[in-house]
Parts: sequence; structure tokens; C-alpha cells
Amino acid sequence: MANCVCNGAKISCNFGDGPQSMVVLPLGMTTTANIKALAVNTDIIPFLNIPSFGQCKSLANPMVASATAAALGALTPQPCIPVVIAPWNPAAQKLKIGKIPAILDNSQTMCAWAGQIKIDDPGQSSITAV
Repeated sequence: MANCVCNGAKISCNFGDGPQSMVVLPLGMTTTANIKALAVNTDIIPFLNIPSFGQCKSLANPMVASATAAALGALTPQPCIPVVIAPWNPAAQKLKIGKIPAILDNSQTMCAWAGQIKIDDPGQSSITAV
């Protein structure tokens, strides 16, 4: 059993500066005991669900690559603009919120700039699923 993820969960990207808080809108109206909305695997909208992670350090990001080339090869991080390309995976097999699978504390998604976005802290520990 894994913990379900809720509004305020801490998420991070391996090419970003550090953890940020995920935003989950209460569309499905399924909440934790603390009245926090539970996340689903389609909660991947940049700047709504997925925040900026500060500075991006991925050379797959064209802004970082061009700034690094201009600096004669010295890695030059640029502002993070997440481009999420896939739903969170794995998702809960049985727990669905508005017919969409809930995400778990072991769920991950990918950024187009090769970043792996993962859950650092699901924001709650009382609701679990498989």
C-alpha cells in the first residue's frame, strides 16, 4: 500500500533547485481528513499543478543549452518552465477520483527537458491505495 498524494505535496525535479508544493484543485471533491484535495494522474498542468522548480540545469532544455554554449561550455542554468509530457505513473489501480486514478507517493512523471519529477512527501499519511 502506498500513500495517496494531496494538495500541498512536496515534489521535485532532478534538474531543478529543490522541492516545491504541488497544487491540486478540489474538482473530484475527494479529500483527506484535513480537507486537502487528492491528486489524480492527470494533475500535470505546468504552473497550475506543477510549479517551476527554480533554475533548470538540463542541457536538453534549449534555453540552458544555448546559454551554456554562449558561456563557452560553463553550465548556465535558466528559469525552469516545466513541460510535462506524460501523466503520473504508476497510479492507483482501484482508487479513482472522478473516474481518474489517484496518484501515489511512488508516482513519477517526466519533463520534456529530460527531468524526472517525483513525489518527495505526499502531504498526508492516512489514505492509502494500491
